[in-house]
Amino acid sequence: MAPLPRVDIDQPKYDQSTYVGRAKHFFLVTNPLNVLASNKKLEEARQIVLKYRAGKEVPECETIEDVWRAKYLYDSAFHPETGERQIIIGRMSAQMPMNTLITGGMMAFYQSTRAVVFWQWFNQTFNAIVNYTNRSGASPVSKSQLLTSYCLATSGALATALSLNRAVKMMNPLVGRLVPLVAVAAGNCINIPCMRMQEIRNGIVLLDEKNTEVGVSRKAACLGISAVILSRISMAIPGMTMTPVLMNVLEKRGFLAKYPNWNAPIQTLFCGFVLIFATPMGCAFFRQRAAIKVASLETKVRENIQKKRPDLDTVWYNKGL
Repeated sequence: MAPLPRVDIDQPKYDQSTYVGRAKHFFLVTNPLNVLASNKKLEEARQIVLKYRAGKEVPECETIEDVWRAKYLYDSAFHPETGERQIIIGRMSAQMPMNTLITGGMMAFYQSTRAVVFWQWFNQTFNAIVNYTNRSGASPVSKSQLLTSYCLATSGALATALSLNRAVKMMNPLVGRLVPLVAVAAGNCINIPCMRMQEIRNGIVLLDEKNTEVGVSRKAACLGISAVILSRISMAIPGMTMTPVLMNVLEKRGFLAKYPNWNAPIQTLFCGFVLIFATPMGCAFFRQRAAIKVASLETKVRENIQKKRPDLDTVWYNKGL
């Protein structure tokens, strides 16, 4: 068997400078079928990745495509920094099935106060698990920070949903069906900055073209966090806007009156179908390795970089997910 070609499997397979390349990358990362992989299969993928990284032979793989499949399966279940196997519902590959259940529930039972409280609580609990599972290995999220973020996001989402439900009672039913989206957006606007408060306070690392650290910037942290918030909201928008329109049409045509038990299943299945595409496409809106001009950084950071590297015009940072 001919030796496998050597490629850097720790860099994405597809060109990350284009939206299409990023979307292809995230379709593989968020593939919900990866959730079904057994622990044995995950361990096999891990061994393939470790051996290939070390320059050893990988008899399990006939082509480089086999290595890439193992790498994406590995990435879907193991923490990128610590190498630990992640909690299954906190993995990126669990985003679509879990959000299908949660979004379907929020959309189907948006009128009942008890249901609104339950589904908003469930959603923020899931978000907390995802944030904990994907926490930074170098700067882990403290338990107090996690608890604060969880409580604030849950309270914000509940206050938004309950107050808007009261405000839209006399409006078009379609408006009421959009309330869960506003609540989810409010929760993300609270949750993500709270979880990454250390970055807002202390800044995030800036890198040059060779990935050498050249500084730390709070402005870059704020830009990265803003991009993540927009990405998370953009993932929710398609399912939480298209589903209300569909259900409003079915309601006007009398379908839901005739088949009331089909309300929740239809919304859940339709949300799931939309999320298969919306999740990776939302993740791909912004580059993971974001660029920022040195001239636009904070004065002190800019001066330090220009003193060390007067030739450096642009620096990069990891915006997070």
